[in-house]
Amino acid sequence: MARRPEGERGRYTTVSIPTPLYDRIKSLIAGTGFNSVSQFVTYVLREVVSDMEREKVQSAVSEEEKEEILRKLKSLGYL
Repeated sequence: MARRPEGERGRYTTVSIPTPLYDRIKSLIAGTGFNSVSQFVTYVLREVVSDMEREKVQSAVSEEEKEEILRKLKSLGYL
């Protein structure tokens, strides 16, 4: 797991979510290891952001790579 720069530790911001969603999450985490809605939301957002970053890296194909793929497909008669 990547470490945060020293200056970012312990810094927080406020994010607003609809009250009904907050209430649903609060009910959902009752009896789990999550001590607060904020703790759960932070966990979920870390997972989602991590997945999105991973997908972005995996789907990033350079223009040169695209040209090479097209050249190979053309040479094979697919284009």
